[in-house]
Amino acid sequence: MMKRIFFIFSYLCLMASACFAQRVKTGIEVLKDNGFKLLEGKRVGLVTNPTGVDSHLVSDIDILHNAPNVQLVALYGPEHGVRGSAHAGDAVAGNIDERTHLPVYSLFGKTRVPTDSMLQGIDVLVYDIQDVGCRSFTYISTLYNIMKAAVKHHIKVVVLDRPNPLGGEKMEGNLVEDDCVSFVSQFRVPYVYGLTPGEVALLLNGEGMLGGRCDLTVVKMKGWKRRMTYADTGLPWVLSSPHIPEASTAPFYSITGIIGELTSISIGVGYTLPFKLIGAEWVKAQDFADAMNALHLPGYTFRPIYYTPYYGPGKGKELQGVQVYITDYKKASLCDLQWYALQELYRLYPDHDPLGEDTKRWQMIDKVCGSHQIRTLFMKNHRWADAKPYWDKDIDSFRHIAKKYYLYK
Repeated sequence: MMKRIFFIFSYLCLMASACFAQRVKTGIEVLKDNGFKLLEGKRVGLVTNPTGVDSHLVSDIDILHNAPNVQLVALYGPEHGVRGSAHAGDAVAGNIDERTHLPVYSLFGKTRVPTDSMLQGIDVLVYDIQDVGCRSFTYISTLYNIMKAAVKHHIKVVVLDRPNPLGGEKMEGNLVEDDCVSFVSQFRVPYVYGLTPGEVALLLNGEGMLGGRCDLTVVKMKGWKRRMTYADTGLPWVLSSPHIPEASTAPFYSITGIIGELTSISIGVGYTLPFKLIGAEWVKAQDFADAMNALHLPGYTFRPIYYTPYYGPGKGKELQGVQVYITDYKKASLCDLQWYALQELYRLYPDHDPLGEDTKRWQMIDKVCGSHQIRTLFMKNHRWADAKPYWDKDIDSFRHIAKKYYLYK
């Protein structure tokens, strides 16, 4: 009897797992279901990296290369490369793909915009890359660049849509200002922009940011809702960069990534908890944790931590700091936390001013923030309250514009 009950229970669990594991179909899955008709008879260039996979973790490269009615003729790699082996900021070389023997063109090397020769004979550019929902993560800049090139060369662009792992509701940060446009702030969206890659493409096209009208098609997902985190989708995660190995890491890129540009602060890159730590040699872990917890920041708690990075800031030295825990994602403001951390570090250790001392990194901090004003306002009194109104000023107006391009509720 007990064996029978156990068997029935196991069977029900298995069926429940099968029914609810994958709640979302990504663009590549929908394209497959439709027999690739959108690409039939076209010479296709694929812009992708290891994240471009179906729900069985089969690469888009293999899927399109093996599709009988698709002629895949070229691959294009963003930062980190088509196969994902390059570190952040490292130039990516062009080569020949070992598996398909197709040419691989780098969009993060000598050029970040496809050249005339790279696009010769291409009828359609297909874009499929998993993003992390943050402006300074450069994949949406690559999307912008291929769309601009497509306008120039009258090439169709197809975006195979994927979830925003931060969800579709959070928006944080000022719009990029003209004197801070760069590859980490390529166009006028907030730092946390709350859109899927397909919605970003529609926004770029619809708001006239490309210098012309792109022939654009977005292959929508099925089942995705704006309220979803990545865990809600039931999809497997493929590391979107070497330091974002798990879906749970994605929000932390926005939480600490800006101050990670400083050379004297460790954010866990180079240790086993990338983007989840804030520490330095001169910090006392318990005091810092107590100070951060005393702020009662909604959605967070902080644990003192002692660690020795294997590379990066503090390499080989014992650092002290805090590990950041998200306790209520809906309540958590992502970007604010790192500025509160700088505020408390200066209050506790006024002899150390990571932002004030690291003048060589000011330009990069400003580019990532999309404005000189955030750093300047904060440094007046080392208080986030002085800069936060400027950081928040564009959100309501951007949300109003962005809603015109929503593909999902």
